[in-house]
Amino acid sequence: MARKDRTKDKPLYKQIAEQMEQRISNGEFPPGSFLPSERTLANELHVNRSTVVAAYDELQAAGVVERKHGSGTIVSQDIWGLARSRVPNWRHLTETGSFRPNLPLIRKIRRETQEHELIDLASGELSADLVPHHSLQQLLTADDFPAHLGYEHSLGNGSLRDTLSEHMKKWRNIEATPSSILITSGAQQALHLVVQCLLQPGDAVAIESPSYCYSLPLFHSAGLRTFPLPVDQDGINPEQLAELHRKHRIKMVFLNPNFHNPTGTLLSYERRERLLALSAENGIPIIEDDPYSLTSFSGEPVHTLKSMDKHGTVLYISSLTKIVASGLRIGWIVGPQTVIERLADAKQQFDFGHSIFPQWLADRFLASPDFDQHIQRLRTQLACRCDQLVFSLRDTFGDQIEFSAPEGGIHLWCHLPGDWSEQRLLSEAVKRGLVFVPGHLFGANPGYVRFTFGRAQIEQIPDAVSRFADALPASGWSN
Repeated sequence: MARKDRTKDKPLYKQIAEQMEQRISNGEFPPGSFLPSERTLANELHVNRSTVVAAYDELQAAGVVERKHGSGTIVSQDIWGLARSRVPNWRHLTETGSFRPNLPLIRKIRRETQEHELIDLASGELSADLVPHHSLQQLLTADDFPAHLGYEHSLGNGSLRDTLSEHMKKWRNIEATPSSILITSGAQQALHLVVQCLLQPGDAVAIESPSYCYSLPLFHSAGLRTFPLPVDQDGINPEQLAELHRKHRIKMVFLNPNFHNPTGTLLSYERRERLLALSAENGIPIIEDDPYSLTSFSGEPVHTLKSMDKHGTVLYISSLTKIVASGLRIGWIVGPQTVIERLADAKQQFDFGHSIFPQWLADRFLASPDFDQHIQRLRTQLACRCDQLVFSLRDTFGDQIEFSAPEGGIHLWCHLPGDWSEQRLLSEAVKRGLVFVPGHLFGANPGYVRFTFGRAQIEQIPDAVSRFADALPASGWSN
């Protein structure tokens, strides 16, 4: 039997299972015959016995062999499925589907926050006291819900789109007709629609680096080639996009320019102008993901790319997830009607349109005076949390930790110089009741962490920083 190639991406147990299945198919092991024992095959191949056990488990799941306790592993008497049914190889199916799973560490962080009481500096959700519960409850108890519970318009509820049209003009300086707006189930669905409907496998796209996009499997699921645009204190450099386009013919660029996730930076006005000019010159669509522009701590309006777009090159995505409540699942896309209609058709295939209940509630809240009051309070509260986090980090680490305090949003991006393990640090922090996101999940070089201050209570933040400091020595970091 051929030696296993440890340099291949495919696990050793899968290589062994495939070769044994080939030997069975070739008649070397006919139906009813015994396969080599786990120990014998492990010695022959110079692998751990557990690797052979996993390989035989794979063959059993595929119905190729039967395993009898005390007897060994036997080739199925009915390997070709003539006399009995075969168990589907569910593990193989889950591993080979085209839609990629979340990264293991992302799943671990989510599981830890769901199953344990931790101080959460990882989640992008708002804390309960930042959600306008009282206003939403009053709207829910009002006796004016429309009786119709059929399918909604393919673009989303008409009244909500009218309200969003006014909302974006007032709050974001964006002119958008209701027919150029598509309601989605949050910004995440909007991104999936764009990727699946407007791009093809092999297309080259540019994303910020670091970027939350690195933690999303949708680009890899779609077979796209991603190219990084480094983020500095003023955001991405448009000239680097121009260089990427010359080399790779960039099909689309995905940006989070307003209090960027994870760095918190704001793309400078001058770079916005140059970026839009490049987009128009080269016909490169810009996908502007804007969940945070209304959280500007100073209250000064943010110039979104869409508000500056004179050539129709920007598709604009936003949502209520980061400014009202994540559970509403209200997002939207603004763009040319031909694009919006194409995306709406795809959305109809997925879910036959968004539920009327969250759309109705979002419509009422956005149109009410309570929304203005809520945004003012949200800005103040987020600024206080940010100030507390900055103070606690400086008080604990002095100049040993590097960061630039954001002017809005919910993220603080930190660099801890030195040689230390992000994974070990996260594990040690979880043991101490704290969770955060290691920087490598955003495509960053070693030594970075993202603290998100929207979920934790302000009085928890000093304790969170203290727990982080306690966990650091076990990661290999030393001051």
